[in-house]
Parts: sequence; C-alpha cells; structure tokens
Amino acid sequence: MARLICTAQASLDGYIADEHGTFDWFAPDSEVHAFINDLERPVGTYLYGRRLYETMVAWETAATGPDQPPVVLDYAKLWQAADKIVFSTTLGAASSARTRIERSFDPVAVRALKDAADRDLSIGGSGLAAHAFRAGLVDEVRLFVYPLIIGGGTPFLPDRLQLNLRLLDERAFDSGVVYLRYQTSP
Repeated sequence: MARLICTAQASLDGYIADEHGTFDWFAPDSEVHAFINDLERPVGTYLYGRRLYETMVAWETAATGPDQPPVVLDYAKLWQAADKIVFSTTLGAASSARTRIERSFDPVAVRALKDAADRDLSIGGSGLAAHAFRAGLVDEVRLFVYPLIIGGGTPFLPDRLQLNLRLLDERAFDSGVVYLRYQTSP
C-alpha cells in the first residue's frame, strides 16, 4: 500500500510562509535539494491546495530554463512525471500536464486512491494537509526546519491537532537545515 506523506519546509517557529504569504526566506541549497529529490523519487501523485499548486506549477517548464543546475533539472523531471490532483473551488483549469482538479476533499476518495496506488502520494498546502491529518490519512511527516524565526504567518500544522509521532530519521545539513521524518501513530 502506498503512503500519504506530508512534506514541508518551515521556519524554526513552525511557519511555511510569512505574514505576507511569501516564503523566499527558504531556498534549499544543492545539498538539501538533492536530498529532497531522493525523497521525492517514490512519489507518483501530488495532492495540492490551489495556492501551493500555483507555486509548484513553475516546475512544469523549469527544465527548459537556461543554465539550470542539475539538481533543479532532476526535480523538474520528477515533478513533471508525477500525477497532480489540485483541490480547489476556484481554479478554473490546470496549467500543467497530468493534472486534474477536484472541487472538494473527500477523505473516502483519498483513502481509496491511496489504497489503489502503487507509488507514494504527497500532500501539500496547509489547509489541504489539515483535512488529511484530521481524517487520519497521513502516514508520514517530513519536515525541513530552517534556522530562522519569522514570528508569524502560515503555520505548517493546523491548530488543535494532536498526533503521536515516532521519529524514523533525522539529518542535519551544513546549512543549518534539519530534516525530521516521523511516522504517524493511530
């Protein structure tokens, strides 16, 4: 059975975007990016909220840009090869291949998708991930903690969520970024 994995890059105080909705304060260096690429290789489907999809869709054409580092080209190929499902009530059409739009998050349908998948699924977007966490669908949490505090913004995890987690892996990078991988417990 495939796993549903929630991966995020966050500040030390737990935010994935600042109070203005920007996240340019974290950009993985080549060491972290290569590590992320290796983690993403087993992913066959990305589940996105609209805002995250609109950010990630840049990977649809990233491989055509001049002078792209190999680590960026590698990630672009991984992203383009995966299916994408965007959960949005407002997005009119997808602007990438292998992408479909769902108007609402249905936990039963997502569980069926997960049960039928032969490759892992990744979920992103704080609002969408909150639905999956609350429905008990997330199997793993992968968090890249950046060595900075931004003081407010969009939190990685929703309020009033309680989960028992078991640490599976950890790694510190030369840049000060720390990777933590947890398994959720029922």
